[in-house]
Amino acid sequence: MTTESPQQDLTEITLSSETIAEGGMLLVKRDQVRVPSGATSQREYVIHPGAVVVIPVLDNGNLLLERQFRYPLHQVFIEFPAGKIDAGEPHFETGKRELLEETGYSASEWIYLGMQHPCIGYSNEVIYIYLARGLVAGQHQRDEDEAMHVFEASLAQCLQMVQNGEMTDGKSIVALFHAEKFLNGSWPGKRMP
Repeated sequence: MTTESPQQDLTEITLSSETIAEGGMLLVKRDQVRVPSGATSQREYVIHPGAVVVIPVLDNGNLLLERQFRYPLHQVFIEFPAGKIDAGEPHFETGKRELLEETGYSASEWIYLGMQHPCIGYSNEVIYIYLARGLVAGQHQRDEDEAMHVFEASLAQCLQMVQNGEMTDGKSIVALFHAEKFLNGSWPGKRMP
């Protein structure tokens, strides 16, 4: 078995780039690149504005989740509140906005848990993960085209949903993993002002 040097330059150099599709939120690109061996190759990928996922923790310790129909797979998924970052919007503000819009809750305590890159093979999307506590109920402010059912479950029930295949949304599973580690004291988080 041969081991390659970690110092080897793995960078691919863009030779040309073209837009092959553009929608309201996404942009699809096709680039010609030079790979480390010197050969050329093609890369197609999606430009995404980024997103935030929020793990809302109720005073009773339960987590707030949503059931939402997702059109590309034509089924209802169990997720945590999440949404895309608007142009120029700091991701912390996106988290606060999305929590209020989708659930009607606002939070007095926010903790940044990290980020994830869910689709590194075909997208530049990054999703920032926040935990929200000190929740205060209010009125949701969903867009006209958003429909969802908000419910609560314990951390153990959420983990069981993952194990049972009831929760398969990648961003929610990664966020749940981060939240579990933070809540049991294994990982630190960054308290937001």
